[in-house]
Amino acid sequence: MSPPSPTVTGVRLIHTSDWHLGRSFHQVGLLDAQAAYLDHLVDVVRSERVDAVLVSGDVYDRAMPSPDTVALLSQALVRLVDAGAQVVLSSGNHDSATRLGFASDLLERAGVHVRTAVADIGRPVVLGDVAVHPLPYLEPALAAEPLGATERTHAGVLRAAMDRVRADAAHRGGRTVVMAHAFVTGGVTSESERDISVGGVSAVPPEVFAGTDYAALGHLHGRQEVADGVRYSGSPVAMSFSEWRHSKVSLLVDLSGDRPSVQHVEAPVARPLAVLRGTLDELLADPAHRAAETSWCQVTLTDPARPLGAMERLRRRFPHTLELRFDPEGATVPLRPYAARVATTSDVDVCCDFLSHVRGGRGASDDERGLLAEAVEASRVARQLGDDEGVARGGADGTASDAAGAA
Repeated sequence: MSPPSPTVTGVRLIHTSDWHLGRSFHQVGLLDAQAAYLDHLVDVVRSERVDAVLVSGDVYDRAMPSPDTVALLSQALVRLVDAGAQVVLSSGNHDSATRLGFASDLLERAGVHVRTAVADIGRPVVLGDVAVHPLPYLEPALAAEPLGATERTHAGVLRAAMDRVRADAAHRGGRTVVMAHAFVTGGVTSESERDISVGGVSAVPPEVFAGTDYAALGHLHGRQEVADGVRYSGSPVAMSFSEWRHSKVSLLVDLSGDRPSVQHVEAPVARPLAVLRGTLDELLADPAHRAAETSWCQVTLTDPARPLGAMERLRRRFPHTLELRFDPEGATVPLRPYAARVATTSDVDVCCDFLSHVRGGRGASDDERGLLAEAVEASRVARQLGDDEGVARGGADGTASDAAGAA
């Protein structure tokens, strides 16, 4: 058991996730923006008298973060504890469980609870009459056997983990909060039970968390409530242009009443995002785009012919343009980069398309598709293992792809 804190009347939590410290956005480092969010978080802890900060996975963006990134997290943890809060962190699919969990037993004595191991599931962080159960990201191929799960799926391992949570809650009483890093579907439908993937994490129905007072989720970058008391906080900093409509927040959860009360606490925005579309002349002249002049911009030009010096001319008005696309009106075949064409395609389908290409149009048979699916899954699991065994994902922080699928 964690060292019990003094009895707290009306426990107040901040639910946040997906900090992705060390991430870059189209080759622009986000560390300064992330540091500004952490400054803001410390202020919120003080002003709102927060008892605990919950970080539901993907603390780092990479398994081997840079020294500057590690230093930022270290400083933030000290400041949050000094501001009066305990901190509970669980590992996500971007984190190395071993590296993030280093010295966790020692840190726990200072009020920083880092949970990254299957063995810790069922051992809560106790805040008065509230038991917070942090569940690390659970890779089914690695976690199913230790958890005794009957299914090697994300839903299966989370159900087994929740069995441990409920067993603790049954004899403890009080309120139960669970943290998890997973793709949880928004409703109980047939689609909910399919092997849907977002960022490589398969779908889990929300009723897996039934019986808890609050489920603090991480993995999806947009804030949302997928079921009663089952919420994503979303990422505090935008990391792709698909998030340009998001309002970034932390969730202030008050457990003093009969039901949890949740307030949105707006996060600071270092630079807003803008998505622009039109001909080059229209975009350069239209006063409606004035706000985009200080935003990070994704621009899609629809000119029938690609204008010369398009990026240079755009940046005279929109100096923070990061991505330029072309979609000429009237074109028979849209000019889309290969990365954009495969962004929403599964890895297995990409492999099958390649096989068809090199064989002159003869597609993969069912047996070949099955073999490719096994190879893709084995590669993904091996990579997950490699992250904790010292095999870097390649490159220093800030050089990873900014593809939206890297959620």
